[in-house]
Amino acid sequence: MPPESAESPGSAESPGSPPSEEPPADLLAVLPRIIQFSAAVTKGRLAERATEAAGLSLDRPAMGVLLSLRTADGPLRIGEIADRMQVVGPHVTRQVQALEKRGLVRRVADPHDRRASLIEPTEAGAEGANRYVASLLAWFTEALTDWPPQDRDDLARLLARLVDDVTARLARFDEYGEG
Repeated sequence: MPPESAESPGSAESPGSPPSEEPPADLLAVLPRIIQFSAAVTKGRLAERATEAAGLSLDRPAMGVLLSLRTADGPLRIGEIADRMQVVGPHVTRQVQALEKRGLVRRVADPHDRRASLIEPTEAGAEGANRYVASLLAWFTEALTDWPPQDRDDLARLLARLVDDVTARLARFDEYGEG
């Protein structure tokens, strides 16, 4: 029997629904590795260690706001930050308010809409986010140091594709009330 393609009827099922047939062996083999990777990152406290190395005492959501701003091309609206973090706006609003009080972000006028404001990191916020990113990158650089450049490139390409496809599929669940 040929493996199920992305266009096959079985691919329309939502998470938690019983599969209509046995999953493809190659995909079934990946699942434990994804779970193992997630558990290793969580158990190793990589995010917490990077936050400590950055000299910031922030929780993950607050750090997520700073990272969203760090990786953006410019200031962002609350909704744009929420989209990048895949959360709802009120969560981001609370985080932004707390980061503002700590002097890590500031609101600036939106040049295209005077009613709206944009959020950007302050110098202290940008420096903290840069230290956080540097800490994580140093850790992953060390972990992948023996990998040939082509393998690292393949990992980056395939991981980006996986995240994009999973994110798009989850968005369809939200849009159509599935799952």
